[in-house]
Amino acid sequence: MARLADTLALNMSEFAPRKGAPRNKRRPPGSAGQEQVSGPAQPLTSFNVLPPVETPTGFAKLGVPPEVDAGLAAAGFANPFAIQIEAIPVAMQGHDVCGRAKTGSGKTLAFGVPMLSRISKKAEPMKPLGLVLVPTRELAVQVAEVLEPLASHSGRHVLAVYGGASRHQQVEHMAKGIEIVVATPLRLIDLLKSNEIDLSAVEVVVLDEADRMADDGFTPQVEWVLRRCTGRNQTMLFSATLDGDVGHLIRQFMTNPVEVAIDAATDTVGTMHHLWLAVHHMDKEKVVAAIARGAGKTVVFCQTKRTCDRVTDNLVGLGVNAAAIHGDLAQPAREKAMRRFAEGSLSVLVATDVAARGIDIDDIAVVIHYEPAKDNKDYLHRSGRTARAGRDGWAVTLAEYNQHTQVTILQRTMRMPITNSIEVFSNNPMLANLADFQAD
Repeated sequence: MARLADTLALNMSEFAPRKGAPRNKRRPPGSAGQEQVSGPAQPLTSFNVLPPVETPTGFAKLGVPPEVDAGLAAAGFANPFAIQIEAIPVAMQGHDVCGRAKTGSGKTLAFGVPMLSRISKKAEPMKPLGLVLVPTRELAVQVAEVLEPLASHSGRHVLAVYGGASRHQQVEHMAKGIEIVVATPLRLIDLLKSNEIDLSAVEVVVLDEADRMADDGFTPQVEWVLRRCTGRNQTMLFSATLDGDVGHLIRQFMTNPVEVAIDAATDTVGTMHHLWLAVHHMDKEKVVAAIARGAGKTVVFCQTKRTCDRVTDNLVGLGVNAAAIHGDLAQPAREKAMRRFAEGSLSVLVATDVAARGIDIDDIAVVIHYEPAKDNKDYLHRSGRTARAGRDGWAVTLAEYNQHTQVTILQRTMRMPITNSIEVFSNNPMLANLADFQAD
């Protein structure tokens, strides 16, 4: 995944010291609780580590041990972000932590650094010492990519465990002794039932993107796994929201957790500009193309895989360099599209919600909601792909004539000003520079 030099995401085009690390899903196709399996996921980058910075880094002031700080420096992490400043000292003391922060604000290092700092032993075969549960395989790969360079610097190892990849290889790696496993729930349960992994030695458990696991129906599986972490002495939960089923997990499985929240529950990162456009059905792809040509990297979110493919085909027909990612595509095809998009050789990524949490690229200029989001959570999680690391970004919603009430409901739920969508056609010159809509 891409991370910018001044943030914790990975940016393949910049190589200056960065400060912290964010990261990055919706319901997979099929019934709730099913993980999409279409092929082995491979690390999306092989050159994530940036030039080293000097030690001690800004993390050392938070009580991070020298060996972990050296790993942060070698990976190019210079200074912590706000969520890391708040969470790391608390977690280092062994307290349970509930972290709520803006999408893309650095939650991976907020739990990863204290986890690496508190796990000092070497793992026995098949008995990891730390466990990170995530909702998607893309996120499993991404979290492992962030943590592995830091862990290996002090002689420890991180393994991503998820459906769709070689089970034999995952078991083979664990047999060598893996300190931290980053896993999706169903593959982990599969390994537990076949006695190919033992969680009794796990000391620290992290639930990452807990709200998405709950939304996607994984709460029973998460509870099943937590009950088998019998040696657990610390639990950390990081999420965009802490309500609903997430609140249930907090009450049932955490002990006097310290809540760390650096924002309001509906905040997003950076300076995000929200634009609501009234469009006509036959003109929508042309409007998207006009925005993308002027803005640069653009992510278009569609409700269904079929719409995703149709929009992609139409954009390509309009001369736009676009590709789709969704659950019906083979994992290598999805990863190829992500690489091209991160590198800049692909200008538009058309995605279904299942892919939302796998997109962690800092220089996305615009997120386009091809249809209005179903609710405020979907809107926030989609829109959070832009305006990351303090950059400006645009969240543009396209509404047809029968969708304006849905837009009003969204605005009211988000506590935004209730504004009418601006009617546009694809030949409107302001689409090439969205800031003109604010100046108008």
